[in-house]
Amino acid sequence: MSVQKTAKAGGFGNWRSKMINPVLDKEFRLRMRSPRAMWTLFFYLLAIGLISLSAIYLTQELSGRSGTYNPEESRVLFYFLSFAQLGLISFMAPGLTAGVISGEREKQTLNLLLTTQQSSTTIILSKLLSSLSFMVLIVISTLPIYGIMFLYGGVSPKQLLLVFVFYLFMMLVLGSFGILFSTLLKRTMISVISTYGITLFIYAGTAILFFIMLSVWQQAVNNQGMTTSSYTWIGHILALNPATALYSILEPSFSDSVYTINRWNGGQTKGAPMALWQEFMIIYSVLSALALWLSVRKLRPRLKKK
Repeated sequence: MSVQKTAKAGGFGNWRSKMINPVLDKEFRLRMRSPRAMWTLFFYLLAIGLISLSAIYLTQELSGRSGTYNPEESRVLFYFLSFAQLGLISFMAPGLTAGVISGEREKQTLNLLLTTQQSSTTIILSKLLSSLSFMVLIVISTLPIYGIMFLYGGVSPKQLLLVFVFYLFMMLVLGSFGILFSTLLKRTMISVISTYGITLFIYAGTAILFFIMLSVWQQAVNNQGMTTSSYTWIGHILALNPATALYSILEPSFSDSVYTINRWNGGQTKGAPMALWQEFMIIYSVLSALALWLSVRKLRPRLKKK
């Protein structure tokens, strides 16, 4: 009996050693076992819960109804919480990942880490997963808050699932960019600024570029005297924006509307080639993989050839 227990324990230990390497294990212990992590999680859930309950109460008071709740108002609350969570992810992910490699370099511990048996890929992925793990815990812990809206209707489980999958993907994207800048740049401050800069461009820059190109396209359409709806490639620019990609999950018809310039007398419109959030995930999957590959390649110093 004891031999079987020993064998099971040994098997579990081997599985654990393969799944959780020393770098990942150390990072998990440092990030998850501190009182600050517990209180951060507590106050965040408290704030989200109070915001949700306050929004429900104010909605009922402003509408003049008591004891009833409109499913349409529940959908609006769901939209609000979804974009609030996206803002949190976009704010936290660069700060959590932009200093993981440059911080080791500043503390002069990177060379010691590189002399271990861990490969560059293991180090990069372990740093990425450990940095994003606490944020994943925070986001998943808000599921009971979202459950309040299911009591009133207006939100489908499929939408909720897609929104949380999008959150996890967004963490990976911004974390990959943060790891890249942390590897390429030697100073943590410069790395953080660069990561927040690319995040700002992903949100504001793509939106501004879309409106500029849309204005130019509409002017060209007016000069040509076209009187029917015209399909335009400009909608692909919005596929680079996380906010519009999330909104396309909440409102599936939004994807079709951004690819068509509607004229005053109508006409037959052409639908989107795919949903904005699907195109977003395809594009940024490639960019994230490229960022991680470059991070692995640039992690270890290379001798210059004479």
